[in-house]
Amino acid sequence: MIGKLKGLVEEKNAPELLIDCGGVCYEVQMPLTSFYQLPEVGQQAAVYIHFVVREDAQLLYGFANKTERLLFRQLIKTNGVGPKMALTVLSGMSAEQFVRCVINEDSTTLVKLPGVGKKTAERLIVELRDRLKDWGVEVAPQASGVGHIIDDVFEMPASAFDDAVSALIALGYTGVQANKAIKKVHKADMGSESLIKEALRAML
Repeated sequence: MIGKLKGLVEEKNAPELLIDCGGVCYEVQMPLTSFYQLPEVGQQAAVYIHFVVREDAQLLYGFANKTERLLFRQLIKTNGVGPKMALTVLSGMSAEQFVRCVINEDSTTLVKLPGVGKKTAERLIVELRDRLKDWGVEVAPQASGVGHIIDDVFEMPASAFDDAVSALIALGYTGVQANKAIKKVHKADMGSESLIKEALRAML
């Protein structure tokens, strides 16, 4: 079982990290909340890992801290929620914000995440409410909804048009939707951080 990887950042292509651990490079899928906390290419990084073994693949999911990994593990225990949707949820909001939504039974915010419909949001609330009640998160309603969530998630910059498109696809949008949204807001001097935020605002 792989629990944590320490090594040099070899490549960063949201949402995938390639990390060099003593000459062996591992491909790691990460939620954007964790991905944008990574250091630059060539620098040392430490990533907490959830290791999945399937008949056709061995997959590594990476997280900036144990809290996000624990929430990921709670999410994939939910009926109808697989690793891809769990990454989508954690890419759209922090662990604390998701817990707050569940405890507040705020399905309205959850359904604004790509791929999360009304039934899925309600299922997440019903199945996770009791499991997350002791996380120590305040239950006061969020003041500014998804716009506030987006600002919190994308604090750290990435780089350019293709990265922004890849990030939107990782969030669950189709390639056509992602390209259309990025082209709509794209300006020559914008980095991927700004592109992603503006595109998400335009689609929500």
